[in-house]
Amino acid sequence: MCCRVLWSDQTVVVTLPGEVDITNADAIREELLSVINQGAEIMIADMSKTRFCDSAGVSTLVRAFRRATSSGTKMRLAVGGLAVERVLTLTGVDRLIEVYPSVGAALGSPVSSSSADTSNSSGRSPGTTNGGG
Repeated sequence: MCCRVLWSDQTVVVTLPGEVDITNADAIREELLSVINQGAEIMIADMSKTRFCDSAGVSTLVRAFRRATSSGTKMRLAVGGLAVERVLTLTGVDRLIEVYPSVGAALGSPVSSSSADTSNSSGRSPGTTNGGG
């Protein structure tokens, strides 16, 4: 098991490691897919402690998101590091998957039927910026 998984009813928080890369991307993907297969309504991938994410990690997130969408699971990301946030922005993943500044913010957001890509910044709290400065 690569990740800590905490369930609360139909909501689950999967805590990803400090580095998400080619060395652990397959194990992370399997963990995320397992959670989806267990019927989670909302799955939050907690990347608040993740400081590095390469293309294999990005691919893992996108593949899990596609499976989640087809299974009716809402997938959200909690991202605390600017480096990871930048990778998600550069690759466009932040327009595909809802990104929040913390697990608490992701948990506090109501489940909506609208698609994440129709509201790019809806998941961010008012004081959150993209780090440009």
